[in-house]
Amino acid sequence: MNGTNRHGGKKRGGSTPLRFFLACVLITPILISWCSGLCEGSSLGSTFKEANDLFSEGNYAASLSKYEEIIGKHPAAADRALFEMGIVYAYPSNAQKDYGKALECFQRILRDYPESRYRRDSAEMISHISNVTIGEKKVLEQQAQIAALEQEVKNREGENRVLQKKIEALDQEVKSKESVNTALLEKIEELEHELKNMVLAGQKGLISKVLVEKRERRLSLMSKEKVLRSYKIALGGNPNGPKERQGDNKTPEGTYTIDSRNRDSRFHLSLHISYPNEKDIKRAKGLGVSPGGNIMIHGLKNGFSWVGDSHSESDWTQGCIAVTDEEIEEIATLVPIGTIIEIRP
Repeated sequence: MNGTNRHGGKKRGGSTPLRFFLACVLITPILISWCSGLCEGSSLGSTFKEANDLFSEGNYAASLSKYEEIIGKHPAAADRALFEMGIVYAYPSNAQKDYGKALECFQRILRDYPESRYRRDSAEMISHISNVTIGEKKVLEQQAQIAALEQEVKNREGENRVLQKKIEALDQEVKSKESVNTALLEKIEELEHELKNMVLAGQKGLISKVLVEKRERRLSLMSKEKVLRSYKIALGGNPNGPKERQGDNKTPEGTYTIDSRNRDSRFHLSLHISYPNEKDIKRAKGLGVSPGGNIMIHGLKNGFSWVGDSHSESDWTQGCIAVTDEEIEEIATLVPIGTIIEIRP
């Protein structure tokens, strides 16, 4: 998602500002709507999900119509609807994309909703759209310059050969620079991958404990008392306090072990935690309830790996501990079965 990160190579296909803009466009509406579908269960949440499903199918006009419906029927959610409408209007694959309408949506949030939690993201999107618009204007200007140069070649037969050579030289220069950049990027990816493998190989077998600090939303791989790796995490949707019963959406607290792994998980890859222990079973029995189980450290839902680090902005699991797909691959490589996991409040 981010061009170059510590878990993968550098992705190509555009300038850095444009890739960052595309990431903003892709991540925000789908993640929010997916979480709302999981957590809200209301007609409003269903309507947001319908709007997002239409967006995912490429039916942008119908998606925008759904958001208009939300604004009319649910004024309290209008700022969120406006924000996601702005994303749809600005989405690069939308053949009818309209940066002007996208800017109107984001500017309306800044103007009419002073308490909205989408204000900061709206301001950032306004900045990104402005940068993209400037870039497109420059491209159009350059295309116009090329067209004028080609016309000059036609009109000035006497200078045709000289101008043609200049065009060919410029084209060759561009191709040469692209070739050099491509080779450099491939070499950087190769070296980053090699370095990561060397680091993992050096740390394999050193992990003595997995430490989860719920309050800090942090998972750390420990070698005795030294932290070797640390990751941002998302917890159960009801994170405060220890898990007491099945279905309470709480992440357990206590000392357990990593007792198995599952590569066929619905969440990319998962490491199973030995919850419930005797203390958990006794507490649940006293309450007359089932303690629940199937608690995992896992990656993102299959098909959503592109969400990346943004998933940790909210607690969305049913009691598990979530990291990115790249991070769970790394954790699974370093943490052997039987490793102690301590989960603190």
